Amino acid sequence: EHIRRNIEYAIAVMESRYVNRVVEIPDDEVPATLSGEGPVPPEIKRWLVQTFTSRRADVRGRKESETRRSLRSVVHAVQAGMFVERMFRKTSVGVQNLPPEVQEHFKNIDSWSYDVFELDRISDGNSLKFVFYELLNKYDLIRKFKIPLKSLFAYSARLQRGYRKYNNRYHNPIHAADVAQSLNCLLVSSGFVHWLSDLEMFSMIMAAVVHDLEHSGTTNTFHTNTRSPLAQMYNDKSVLENHHISSAFRLLNEEDCDILVNFSKDDYPSKEARTLMIDMVLATDMSQHFGQVKKLQSNLQHPESLEKSRAMCLMIHSADINHPSKQWELHCRWTERLVVEFFEQGDQERKLGLPLSPLCDRHTTMVAQSQIGFMDYVIKPTYDVLFDIFRNVNGPVVRDAILSLRRAS
Repeated sequence: EHIRRNIEYAIAVMESRYVNRVVEIPDDEVPATLSGEGPVPPEIKRWLVQTFTSRRADVRGRKESETRRSLRSVVHAVQAGMFVERMFRKTSVGVQNLPPEVQEHFKNIDSWSYDVFELDRISDGNSLKFVFYELLNKYDLIRKFKIPLKSLFAYSARLQRGYRKYNNRYHNPIHAADVAQSLNCLLVSSGFVHWLSDLEMFSMIMAAVVHDLEHSGTTNTFHTNTRSPLAQMYNDKSVLENHHISSAFRLLNEEDCDILVNFSKDDYPSKEARTLMIDMVLATDMSQHFGQVKKLQSNLQHPESLEKSRAMCLMIHSADINHPSKQWELHCRWTERLVVEFFEQGDQERKLGLPLSPLCDRHTTMVAQSQIGFMDYVIKPTYDVLFDIFRNVNGPVVRDAILSLRRAS
């Protein structure tokens, strides 16, 4: 009876708070601090502007969907009984599908200091495969969507093969596993996991594991400057990101790889699930970074207007760039790998007679200062916004629920 009254009270609170309203700002707005004077060298500022901004006119004025996926949808979830199920969600066992050493390692999968390199070692290079399985299993999505294990492991094997296509030092299956695991940490530690439907949870996990599929080890700028086939296919717009998500969907058509075979027509191929996956992967395009962060900063002036899908996109993006926020050993290891890819791109640009991209010249790049600039101008502002989302959106609901519980007792 206490639970019933508290849930009814929670519904009333959320109905009064979450209004479907959006405040728009230009996608390509850059923080004023970036154009001012600061300790970061000009080359690094140029890299930040080139990498994390976009001035394409076509992204302006784009109409929002008539049916926005706002945070008000959590009310509908409560009324349908989903919210209660999320709060008491139980992990499936599935022991027979994981090696014992991997099972033991996964006891810390909710930890921000989780060592995905060690997982890759003990799993014989199958970190992505096992993280994908573990997260789907953890949230009982394999059972709920009747995902055939044969198809799941076949699809995972194809994903790992696709990530190894160019033998990248950084953008490889270990990175994809790390992003998925970090996303899980954000969902669990924030409580956001309780707000998501099963379909939204599946979409987020799926987006995390495929977000860099068949990455070439070079940037979008390199593709456009060299007029690569991918750049021509996608008209220079989020070239790699469009390729990643397109490849992920295309893999589902390969033999024994259709993990969505038992999804109901209401779930997939539904416009919501497909749109969510596409939006989240495209949100990992670094050129959209400042616009994405500024738009959410504006939305947070009126937290009730924040769309859930925008928060989901920022969480994927934050998980993608997570390593400077991890402990030093992990951050240092990821940085060394990323620098290898940058320098290899610079070598290619030098051979082709192209201007070297920022931070890609192995002879002049200051790695330490570049990381300081990245942390100051990208990581900290991003995680500040993420914290504000969790505090301003989750906070009032949690506070009111606690007050309700106290009154009930």
